[in-house]
Amino acid sequence: MVAGAPRLGPWSRIWRYLVAGAIGLSLWGAVIAAYSAPRGIELTADDVAVIGGFVTLDLVAGLVAVAVLPARHRHPMIASVVSVGLTVISSFAVGPAMLAVVSMSTRRRWKPAVAIGFLWVGSALINELVLRPRVPGTTSDLAFTWAGGGLAVAVYAVCVSTGFYIGARRELLASLRDRVENAEREQTLRAQSARESERTRIAREMHDVLAHRISLVSLHAGALNYRTDLTRVETAEAATVIQNNAQLALTELRQILGVLRSSDGDEHAEPPQPTLAELPALLADSREAGMDVTMRVVELDLGDGPRGSAFEGLSDSVSRTAYRIVQEALTNARKHAGRAPVNLVLEKRVDELLVVVRNPRGRGIETELRGSGVGLLGLRERAELSGGSLDYGIDRGDRFVVTARLPWA
Repeated sequence: MVAGAPRLGPWSRIWRYLVAGAIGLSLWGAVIAAYSAPRGIELTADDVAVIGGFVTLDLVAGLVAVAVLPARHRHPMIASVVSVGLTVISSFAVGPAMLAVVSMSTRRRWKPAVAIGFLWVGSALINELVLRPRVPGTTSDLAFTWAGGGLAVAVYAVCVSTGFYIGARRELLASLRDRVENAEREQTLRAQSARESERTRIAREMHDVLAHRISLVSLHAGALNYRTDLTRVETAEAATVIQNNAQLALTELRQILGVLRSSDGDEHAEPPQPTLAELPALLADSREAGMDVTMRVVELDLGDGPRGSAFEGLSDSVSRTAYRIVQEALTNARKHAGRAPVNLVLEKRVDELLVVVRNPRGRGIETELRGSGVGLLGLRERAELSGGSLDYGIDRGDRFVVTARLPWA
């Protein structure tokens, strides 16, 4: 079978045979009608017997041509040669021969098509010039013969063109199918690469926090080991500090469990990453860049106390995650929505921080920049490692919405 050709189901096979059989029966009926109406010649009993023999031979040869059709997939040339050759003695065989020629032409090879074409025209001429005159009551007319030959060439050209079209369409569909499969595999690899890259960045960012916590634990543990003059209250306070920092360090470590920091030979750890304390500066930079950004806070008061004091109790890792989510959402809005207004909502709930960023869909001013499609995948991985979740999509108002739910404690 041709590469890319679909496997035919039962009904697909049946209707092809029905069409070929219907064409053959129609032509066979036309031949019977022509033999039954001789041109002014009175037929004898022997002539009727001869005509009956020709009609029977026509039917038998046509049935043989139908029986050959199942071999057209594995042996297209043999099936075409046999079915076309039978048209010399059978008008019924023309229908199966047409199906065999179409199937053979789906290979899109010109040499077999030309060779079968000569056989097709030759069989038609032999039938008109040799076999037909031998039937009692029929005569051979040169004009009718030429017309029949021209019709045979036209029918064969239609069959070959149909087969070439089907073959080209099958190759196109196979090519598109391969491209889709390759694109899906590449997208999977990009997603995996994005997750691994995000895990590595998270491991780098956690380095400073863990080092800070563990250094405090080591300092106070050393004090308990060497300071024998501490009072009971001071000892309890030091133990409390050790316990709290150990618990915080375990919390941070649990979030990056299984994530290995890549080794690039850099001897110095990366500086601490920004948190929600730097959110006002981020929004100010976005507004200076021309964006229309509005922020609404629920159960938070960013105006009281030092910058970021409203997020007291929120772990540094979760705060960094929330900051990155807002940053990525603003970047995407600037790329894809231009100067469209962006709405940011920060809400403190019982045990979680809700971050929602909305912006209308549109054509951004940076049309030359095409997103890789992995930024949000990385943020989802980051949110899940923080014990939260992140969703994004289009809402009923045709706005792109990024929603993150992060644990407060």
